[in-house]
Amino acid sequence: MHKRQFLASAALAAAGAAQAQSTAKPATSGQPTLLTVGGAIAKGNRGPLDKALDQMMAKHKVQFGTAYAFDAAALQRLPRVHITPTLEYDNKKHKLSGPLLSTVLAKAGADLKAPLRVGLRAVDGYNAIISLADVQAYRMVVATHLDDQPMALGGLGPQWAVYDADNLPAFKDKPVHERFALCPWGVYYIDVALQG
Repeated sequence: MHKRQFLASAALAAAGAAQAQSTAKPATSGQPTLLTVGGAIAKGNRGPLDKALDQMMAKHKVQFGTAYAFDAAALQRLPRVHITPTLEYDNKKHKLSGPLLSTVLAKAGADLKAPLRVGLRAVDGYNAIISLADVQAYRMVVATHLDDQPMALGGLGPQWAVYDADNLPAFKDKPVHERFALCPWGVYYIDVALQG
């Protein structure tokens, strides 16, 4: 092979690899993605699942063609609310704060008027399925802070999809350890789908 042909081929291969790699990277501030929303969304800032580089998602059998990736700064820019539920881990009230889950879904382009099913995938593989109607009725929060401190990976964070069970008729009279089955801590992927 001639040197010129080799260099041209190498340049095309490198450009193709760079383009393929760029489709898998989220368009965030250069910080790591903490939460990805995929499925029935109208917006996307990253390309399809990359089975080689998105190892945890691939092992959890997550699939998407396009998704919306949030880093910590993107989550912090969303309007915040706080709740103070009694937690099952120590039977004490704690302040949890972060954006409403419906706000996160809207930012990703989910149609909040459609009958949607929301899958909440945690780092340990736990997957809770809840309707958008219940997400809205329970005012679920993507909590990023516990008692005004960022939640750490290895604890309940960095995000916890949670509601104020103490104030919801569906949960308030249940024993504390039975209130949070729909609330995965360490949530890292949200799958949005039409119910049906």
